Amino acid sequence: MLYKNEWPVLEYDDSPTAKLNPEHFAGESFDTDKMVITFFPEVIDKMLLSGEIRQYRTIPGENPVIVYRFADKTDVLLTLGQVGCPACGGNLDLFNAMGIKKAMFCGGGGVLDKKIEVGQLLVVDGAIRDEGFSYKYIPASRVIRTDPAVTEKITAYLAEKGIPYLRGLVWTTDAVFRETADRIALRREEGAKIVEMEQAGCIAVAQFRRFAYGALIYGGDDLAGEEWDGRSWQSREGVRYDLVQLCAELVGII
Repeated sequence: MLYKNEWPVLEYDDSPTAKLNPEHFAGESFDTDKMVITFFPEVIDKMLLSGEIRQYRTIPGENPVIVYRFADKTDVLLTLGQVGCPACGGNLDLFNAMGIKKAMFCGGGGVLDKKIEVGQLLVVDGAIRDEGFSYKYIPASRVIRTDPAVTEKITAYLAEKGIPYLRGLVWTTDAVFRETADRIALRREEGAKIVEMEQAGCIAVAQFRRFAYGALIYGGDDLAGEEWDGRSWQSREGVRYDLVQLCAELVGII
């Protein structure tokens, strides 16, 4: 049923099927139900060269998606995420149609608090929905939350291993060049610790399709000061590699 609204972005249709469904594009199902989605292409390149992963399958299309398999965790797949909720969340919906029931995301984002150091780990508790994609999956709300049971499993594992982390909200936006000072201040007041572009959509897909999803985001560039500070966040090779390996462990327990 379509629930109408004055604003199209706030209209919600709870029908489980659409004219075009992920099953229309899904090829042969994966032989496992676990996947890590990363935004670190250089880590994938490094792991390919070292033999830690190998290419498993290419999903064809105008933007082909390459899927890899871990050599030592053969039931875990790995792929490179695409920027923004429509691309990343849309692919997640497709992966679910191909058999993925457990997914871990790892990426980086801009910090909204100067106290968050480069490389500091955030367990995503939820996202402020400042985009449009998630509203097609879940009714309108200001914040969407991750599954508490999944999040608790992640934090329990990190605590057991002595891995320091923060826990909180991200701000998901689809307009990277419109992160204005006033918007940043408001999102910080609402509790967002990091700004990024995918989590609201990915969480919404997982809720709508009913599968396990968790996300770890590390502190990257700094948007908390008077001027933007890149902080060389994309060159933190050790952090990025370790994060992929960590998510490969976590996806087996969520």
